[in-house]
Formats: sequence, structure tokens, C-alpha cells
Amino acid sequence: MMSQMPQPTALSRCPSCEEPLEAGDRFCGACGYDLSAVPTPPQDDPTITMNGASPHPPSAVPSVDWPVAPEVDSSNTPAPVHRAADIQGTDSAGSELPHPGRESAGVRFDRPREPDEYPLAPPAEALSAPLAGPPLADPRTADHATPAAGTRLCVACRSGSVDSDGYCENCGHAQPRERDHMEQELSAVSAVSDRGLRHHRNEDAFAISSTALPDGSPAVVAIVCDGVSSATRPDEASLAASRAANESLLAALPLGTHPQQAMHEAIIAASESVNSLADPPASHDEHAPHVNAPACTLVGAVVTPALLIIGWVGDSRAYWVPVDRSSPPARLTEDDSWAAQMVAAGLMNEAEAYADERAHAITGWLGADAYELEPHTASFKPDRPGVVVVCTDGLWNYAEAAEHLAEVVPLDAAERPLHSAQVLVGHALDGGGHDNVTVAVVPFPAPSQGAGSA
Repeated sequence: MMSQMPQPTALSRCPSCEEPLEAGDRFCGACGYDLSAVPTPPQDDPTITMNGASPHPPSAVPSVDWPVAPEVDSSNTPAPVHRAADIQGTDSAGSELPHPGRESAGVRFDRPREPDEYPLAPPAEALSAPLAGPPLADPRTADHATPAAGTRLCVACRSGSVDSDGYCENCGHAQPRERDHMEQELSAVSAVSDRGLRHHRNEDAFAISSTALPDGSPAVVAIVCDGVSSATRPDEASLAASRAANESLLAALPLGTHPQQAMHEAIIAASESVNSLADPPASHDEHAPHVNAPACTLVGAVVTPALLIIGWVGDSRAYWVPVDRSSPPARLTEDDSWAAQMVAAGLMNEAEAYADERAHAITGWLGADAYELEPHTASFKPDRPGVVVVCTDGLWNYAEAAEHLAEVVPLDAAERPLHSAQVLVGHALDGGGHDNVTVAVVPFPAPSQGAGSA
């Protein structure tokens, strides 16, 4: 056999960067490390397992003289017990450990107790510390430029403007949506709408206004709409319907149109407004139905010095509550719902029908996919003063009977309609707030100061 010269052990990886090496490399191709400067590897003493037992590695430090426990004598007297504090320990090199109470270069056993709180430097000091660039301004205390007129300010920092996505451009705080809670007060009518405690948005809408009839007498308008949650964009549907109906009444009443006819036409206008929100059918077939089009219900009231006109489609309601509570209150609308149909057909009484899980399935609504639009209107001539409560089912779910609702309406509702609407919304929220709730309170007869557009 040919003899071979002993060769230095080849390195498989760079000692500096662990980059794989090839035979004959003198420098690392990744970091440039001089491989000739690598020290000779120490003598390799592999550990060999014998019979499955692994011997302990040799210790590089001298052994420690641990106290030897005395042997137990023949009388079986137990050996004396040594407490940890009685034994002077040593470190891994055999040196004496510092005794508690003595000072050591590395550890202090007598240092003071840590404080419960660490005071922070004031913002001015913290921000004046040396930085690579100019000191940053604290957004909580910095002077912000006065926003332009009409700019929506953040509800959190009260200084930053709100962007189109509803977030503060200064502190990033998400702003409450405008329709989560709405209130409006006019001299002759007030309304309140709230998102409730369970829904993620408010799908109700209202519109209130007042105008004058041709003879100069006032006419007060209240429109309340409830978006159908199972439809697409129900919040848009309710808003469009309430605005369209209100505008239609404000245009017709001053021209001398009878209030009941004006209400009928207003419901038609509201229906057309909601229909326009529907996406066109995928097929050009004229018989193709609109799929899940935006939809809502509507109830409205027109109050004049002598007449009370109610119009509705769906299950939003209007109630009459007299000022003199010795007179009975009344519900002025009949629901377009499964429960109402069962009662009208004599198949169930009212308590049984509204206890059924199908009770709130509506049979009439505004929307492109409605089976047939049937506006309901009614005219009343109350013989005494009172208030008209126009509301969505978010309220009457918690006061369904007229007598129950009248118990919640404050006695001074005719003088303080906004307060009364707030109380009624609060009653629904206290009851659980499972739905959006919207209430308009209209005193009857219409006060003379209600004249004038609003």
C-alpha cells in the first residue's frame, strides 16, 4: 500500500460565519475570514458508551469537600440535621461564597428593597433627551392648527380632524357613526333614534318637519322607517324612504292637497325611492325578480289643528295617547304581518299570534321585491288634546298594547315632546334594546308656532 503524508484536518464550515467551505479554500468566500489562521483543533476525546452507561465528563475544577454525614450508631439515633445556613458553601471554583451581610464585587445581599413604583420622567424631559433628529412633539399636548369651519373633530382628542373612513387623523380613534344615535327637536315635533344594544348599526331613519296649509294653519309631519335587516343595505332604504316621503308631503300640503291624499302619494314616492336602490337583475328578462333588494317599512303622521292623518306599510306603528289619561289610548295602525293576518282570520287571538316565532314576519314593505304595494291611510278627528307616538317595533316590542305604551309616555309629553321621545327610547334600551329603536312624538292639535318649513 502506498504511504500517504498526513494532511491537516479540512474544515467543512467557516469558523466565523458558518458558511460551507470547499477543500483547498484559504479564505471564506462569504466573509473573507483567513482560514490559515484557524488554530489547531484540540485533541478530540470522544465519549464512548459502554453497556449503555455514559461516564461523567472529567471535571476541570477541584472537588468540593462537602461535610460528611456521621454514621448512624447502633442505637439508631438519627444523624444531626444541618440547616442550609450552617454550611459554608463554595462557588464552582471552590472559592468561599460571600456571607449574607458582606459586600461582594458581583452581588449585594444588602441592597435596598425595590420600590413598588418607578416614577417616569415628565413628558417634557423625556422628549428633550438627545435624539438623532429634532425632538418629537407630544400629540396629546401639541398645539394643532385651528381646523377649517365645518371640519368634524375627533371625539377623543378634540383636535384632530376625522377622515372619510371615520378615524381621527391625529390620534387614530374610531369615531361613532352619525346614525348610532340621532335626536331632532322642532317646536311642534321631536324624534329620537338609537342603534340599540344588539345591532351593529342603526337601520332606522326618521324625518320631521312642519309647513303651512293654504289657509295659513300649521301642518306637522313625522315619518319613521325601519330597514328590513334580511335585505341588502336596509339602512339606505330607510333613509331614502323617510326623505322622499317627507319631501313629497312638504310639496303637496301647501298646495291644498288633502292630507290623506298627500300621505298616500308620499308613500308612493317613498316606494319609488327605495325601488331605485335595487341592483338591476342579472338577466335581461323582464320577469327576472330583483334578488334581496333594499327594503323597509314606513309609518307617518300629519297633524293639523283639526285632523290627524296616519299612513303606513309594514309593522311600524302609530299610537294615540290623550293628555287626559282618564281617556283610553289607542293604536292607530294595523300591522302588515303574519301575526295580524292570523288574528284577522280568526285563527289565533292577539296574544297567541304575537307569541309565535313567526309574528314579526312582515307581509307588506317598500322595496323592489315587494309582492304588491298597498299603502294604508286613515284620518282621525280627535276630540281632545294628546300626542301621537310614531315608532318602529324596536319600541313596541317592549310596550305592545296601547295601555302599556301610555304608561311609559310622560304626563307632560305634549309640552316636552323631545323629553318624551328620549324616555320612550330609554324604556326600550332598559328592556334589552334587542333592535334599533326610533320614536317621534307629535302633539295634537298642531300648535300655531309650528308653521314654517323646517
